[in-house]
Amino acid sequence: MRFRGNWSRRTFLSGLGMITASLSLPRRLFGSALRGEASALVAGFGHTGNPYEELGVPTVINAEGTMTVLGGSLIRPEVEAVMAQASRHFVSIPALEEAAGKRIAQMLKLPEGYSAIVTSGAAAAIQSGLAGILTGDNETFIKQLPDLTGMKSEVIIQKTHRNPFDHQLRATGIKLIEIETHEQLRAAINERTAMLHFTNFANAAGQIKVEEWVKLAKEFRLPAMIDAAADTPPVSHLWDYTNMGYDLVTFSGGKAMRGPQCAGLLIGQKDLVHCALLNNSPYEDTLGRGQKVGKEEILGMIKALELYLSEDHEALTREWQKRLDLVSAALVKIPGVSTSFFMPDVANHVPHMQISWDSRISLTPQQVSQLLRKATPPIAMSGGEEKPGLVINSFMLQPGEDQIVADRLSRILREHAA
Repeated sequence: MRFRGNWSRRTFLSGLGMITASLSLPRRLFGSALRGEASALVAGFGHTGNPYEELGVPTVINAEGTMTVLGGSLIRPEVEAVMAQASRHFVSIPALEEAAGKRIAQMLKLPEGYSAIVTSGAAAAIQSGLAGILTGDNETFIKQLPDLTGMKSEVIIQKTHRNPFDHQLRATGIKLIEIETHEQLRAAINERTAMLHFTNFANAAGQIKVEEWVKLAKEFRLPAMIDAAADTPPVSHLWDYTNMGYDLVTFSGGKAMRGPQCAGLLIGQKDLVHCALLNNSPYEDTLGRGQKVGKEEILGMIKALELYLSEDHEALTREWQKRLDLVSAALVKIPGVSTSFFMPDVANHVPHMQISWDSRISLTPQQVSQLLRKATPPIAMSGGEEKPGLVINSFMLQPGEDQIVADRLSRILREHAA
């Protein structure tokens, strides 16, 4: 299948020219070390080195994790440099996606017959992946989505796996069929069934677990997709699910991998990945046309993946725990305050710390969270993992911010102690 049409190219306005020159500097994002450098290279907006400040939007100390609402993660200088290189050339995006998929498959040592594309995040990968299953390479079907006339129209999902991200599934026009048991799954499968969808962070909540789900899909010769958006680390998850037999796997690129925030990965069977791309930008008159991923993000994602695969992940985990230990040591000195550590089994599988206090502290966790967010600089920290009190993870903290968090939180709790 081939689309015809005039692709309009808009000028890429890049402020990235300063990146290569700045790579040798010790730095934090928009840190003071760069302000003089930025002032020399940028006139007008951005001349201070902190364009957020110029807009009156405060930068945040992120003790909450790779939350999209906070901007995900911070991309590495090497990724910025590759993106800057990418911005200086024109290229065929479909050809680039195909080449990127081959490189990613090689890097991850994917099974024979698997490839990948870079998408504008994991949510886009979910929608595009399902769209490709529904339409195949049929141009008429691609143009008519979300009108499913002539196509299959149902996706089976466990009731406990429903979440806001299945909006991307529903955007294709399909109906989600909720099931809870093996028997209900078997009864729900019919000629309208397009796919079985699995939400990996809900693995513990459903009766049918991750390895069983894909086996059932194979039994009924149906494709299975798994949403594993935040499921690195561990790094092995990048190939675990394809090795289980999942036909499509989605990941966020702008979380622990520290790729561009507007990038993600759709990994899967070559034919399905190809059809997913046909339903996506840069092709026109497609459901995914608005989910544009640029040449800069595609190359940036490859570089981020290369760096992530070469990291010492055990050393990183020790560093993240050390930061939490520093905060804990300051807090437990306050009468009535206690801390404990845990690591989620799936999604954001990094050290976390729960902070609790008794009635000697006259604030609720929500009030403490609000006070932290109103501070200068604001600190993002809230409840999580269905645990009482506050929960902090440190893997998005920058050097020295653990001490700022410890000092600020200690001050708030002491000021409201009986």
